[in-house]
Amino acid sequence: MRITTSAARRRRAGYTAAAALLGLLAAAGSPAYAATDGSVDRVPDVPPSGHAAPAGTAGAAQGAAHEAAQGAAHEAAQGAAHEAARGASGVPLGISRLAEGAGRQVAITIDDGPDPRWTPQVLATLRKNHVKATFCMIGTKAQKYPELVRAVAADGHQLCDHSVDHDVTMDHKPVAYQRQQILEGKAMIEKAVPGVPVTYYRAPGGAFTPDSRAIAAASGMRPLGWSVDPQDWSRPGLKAILSAVEGKLPQQPTVLFHDGGGDRSETVAALKEYLPWLTEQGYRFSFPARTAP
Repeated sequence: MRITTSAARRRRAGYTAAAALLGLLAAAGSPAYAATDGSVDRVPDVPPSGHAAPAGTAGAAQGAAHEAAQGAAHEAAQGAAHEAARGASGVPLGISRLAEGAGRQVAITIDDGPDPRWTPQVLATLRKNHVKATFCMIGTKAQKYPELVRAVAADGHQLCDHSVDHDVTMDHKPVAYQRQQILEGKAMIEKAVPGVPVTYYRAPGGAFTPDSRAIAAASGMRPLGWSVDPQDWSRPGLKAILSAVEGKLPQQPTVLFHDGGGDRSETVAALKEYLPWLTEQGYRFSFPARTAP
């Protein structure tokens, strides 16, 4: 009769725990980078890591499984994390915060439009500086101003779904509501410009959840964050905006600006100075990373 050693049993338990952890990663997706922008998964009522498991047999089993997974699957999980974070569509579930490409690349993103006063001015500034940007549009505004959606697409910019009506509390709402906000927002933009893909989804206020990221990725949209935020929406003044975006930039930055939601004269003025400055600093313009982790 074959004798199973305790070492073999431990190895087998470790493999089982590793497989379980990788399955959880694949199902939920994990952000590829640590959040620097406030765009993080917000899941109410989930105990922080390290807290005791709930009382009872199921809770004890969960705690034991967690400990076993940490010890046995750490190395395997690290190696497989990026692949596990991809949705069924092949679009990563992790929040993109880097510009595509290597080296001195920068991605300009424009939120909360389209707006009949400010979007044309932003477009003219981008055109003058030979810059392609990503416009994160609110569905109801795209529905109201379809000609502006078409103008953005005609200039070769990327389209991003910014939900139906910019509900910054949607991360506290049911999954069905999140799905409606994401998919209907995307449909409103697509209706304005048939045949042009909506390639990103940015949660209002950066309020992502694992479910919203999975819904977006399954629909072919990369969850999109940012790495530089000048808070231009608050109208802090031209000098403050330029200081924020010309300071110590992270590698391959994704910079957040706004063309909707109020008076955007400071944003337009900042773009007129910032875009030539980036070119002088040797930056090249690209879109946010869509397929890389």
